[in-house]
Amino acid sequence: MLRRRIRIRFRKIDDVRQISHLDLIRTMERLFRRAGLQLGMSEGFHPKPRMSFPSALAVGIAGWDEVMEVELNEDRSAEVIQALLVQHAPPGLEIVSVESLADGAPKPRVARVRLEMPVPAERQAAAREKIARLMAETTHRVDRGTTHNPIDLRPYLEELTLEEGTLRIQLRVTQQGTGRPREVLVALGLEDLEQQGYHLTRTTVELDA
Repeated sequence: MLRRRIRIRFRKIDDVRQISHLDLIRTMERLFRRAGLQLGMSEGFHPKPRMSFPSALAVGIAGWDEVMEVELNEDRSAEVIQALLVQHAPPGLEIVSVESLADGAPKPRVARVRLEMPVPAERQAAAREKIARLMAETTHRVDRGTTHNPIDLRPYLEELTLEEGTLRIQLRVTQQGTGRPREVLVALGLEDLEQQGYHLTRTTVELDA
């Protein structure tokens, strides 16, 4: 059986940023079927589409550079696949690029992610002070609940700036894990901004070469 692996870059914005990762998988599955593309399926009693997302996005966070990989049981050019997906994608789900992968290409591994969030003017001075303190620390323990051990956020935090009213976060991703952007907001005392109508946007998902 023909199996063709493709990598897709897409945007998850507007109302679609409010759906869960499981709902995103279902939405993508329906999109491929509406586009008339034959998804490769797993074997066994409950076959599922051969579809993977190297870095799931939390509910409420917009994504401008998201990544997924999928197997198709047909041979079409990347240009044709992209055109079909763009034609049938729902509002808030934008297909940016489609790339055909060579046979045996390694699975994608995320190296780092970058996020942005606007910060209102009256909160910026205090946020800058906390940014300076956080970046000067060598460790910053974060408690993820009773079922998880505390993690050290600081080694994952590569860059943290506030310029022209925009908070920018760069987090390193390792096989052992990564920091969460909302943990950074808590460390800066900005976690309440999401309840005030501001939201995080993941601008970049950088893969290892």
